[in-house]
Amino acid sequence: MDAFREILGGSWLVLGQMSPYLLFGFLVAGFLSVCVSPEFVERHLGGRGFGPVWKASLLGVPLPLCSCGVIPVSAAFRRHGASRAATTSFLLSTPQTGVDSIAVTYSLLGGVFAVYRPVVALLTGLLGGLLVMLFDDAKETPEDAESSRPAVCTDACCADRGRHGVVRRALEYGFLTLPRDIGGPLLIGILIAGVIGALASPDQWHAYLGGGVWSILLAMALGIPLYVCASASVPIAVGLLHLGASPGAALAFLIAGPATNAATIATLWKVLGGRNAVLYLLTIALSAVLGGLALNALLPNFHLEMLSSTPHDHEAMVGSWWLNVWAALLLGMLAMSFASKFLRLHRRATSGRDPDEPCVRLDIAGMHCSHCEATVSKALRGCHGVTRVEVSAAQSRAVVAGTDVDLHELLAAVEAAGYQAAVVDNPR
Repeated sequence: MDAFREILGGSWLVLGQMSPYLLFGFLVAGFLSVCVSPEFVERHLGGRGFGPVWKASLLGVPLPLCSCGVIPVSAAFRRHGASRAATTSFLLSTPQTGVDSIAVTYSLLGGVFAVYRPVVALLTGLLGGLLVMLFDDAKETPEDAESSRPAVCTDACCADRGRHGVVRRALEYGFLTLPRDIGGPLLIGILIAGVIGALASPDQWHAYLGGGVWSILLAMALGIPLYVCASASVPIAVGLLHLGASPGAALAFLIAGPATNAATIATLWKVLGGRNAVLYLLTIALSAVLGGLALNALLPNFHLEMLSSTPHDHEAMVGSWWLNVWAALLLGMLAMSFASKFLRLHRRATSGRDPDEPCVRLDIAGMHCSHCEATVSKALRGCHGVTRVEVSAAQSRAVVAGTDVDLHELLAAVEAAGYQAAVVDNPR
């Protein structure tokens, strides 16, 4: 019972410390998603040379896209003229950070980490783009040339553009869509930090994670197979520091965790080709090792300072009124975002449908967030004969209605968007 209380208390402490910064990050992310349009990004990623690589890496740093959400966005950039190098840069820099994760990093790890992390993300994107420019000498096809008319975004942040005002769309994306996408992994990460803090003694893994290249490689190996967003990775990194990890090892986890997972690697292999997928992984490894070693040299006493600054009066901190207020506000917002998701699914399930309307149900693998839903929906709506599309990432399913629908065209459209689909049935 005491261990359970310690876990809850530690998790609540982490939640309260990061809540005000995360809420501010959500607000900025909402306005950023509205003000920086996909058309603007696509227009600056086209062409050859280093310029698009620099712009792609820089633009990717503040955008709040996870490792799965960045893939369909990057695939759209690629189809509308972005070079392979620029696309790779965007894929590398974007999932590592975002305004929300930078705010969380500052709240839990301090200002140096909050500045160093996005700088490393930017340099990672530049390095990956340069490697692709050097080793991918394939000629661009006419289809790869920059398009003069970029596609219109149908993602959650832009779906109502023109119908609702900027403020409303920004608030809906920042406080409903984005928390709905990262809320689950975020709470899991906070709980993991609470478990580590309560059950593991400080410096328990210091012999393995305390410094050197091998500790960085081990932390990177822990992060590669996980599906964890940039914000959710921060409390887990705090837990690793509690176990005795060096700041460089924690940084390696912050790089590898958000930027890689099994689904991401498989999709990259399909979208950019095997050579570029290998260059992508090589860039992640180089950035984690070099960035981690440099951070260890920059902050040689960071781990000791962090342990000494940990509050000893744990119950007093948990009982702090401002910490409780912020934590309650964040939990309330997450609950509201989850409720809006279930209400949307309920409306879909109970909406009036023509029982005689021909429809096809597809099982789709690889969807994790609203960006995935919007990408698949856009791909299916572009197929011949389609009149209505309903996509659910939670259920890994899409229902397509229409007349004279070509099943092969539907499957090809989903595959071109970077996902795998299979026909389940054809109900009438």
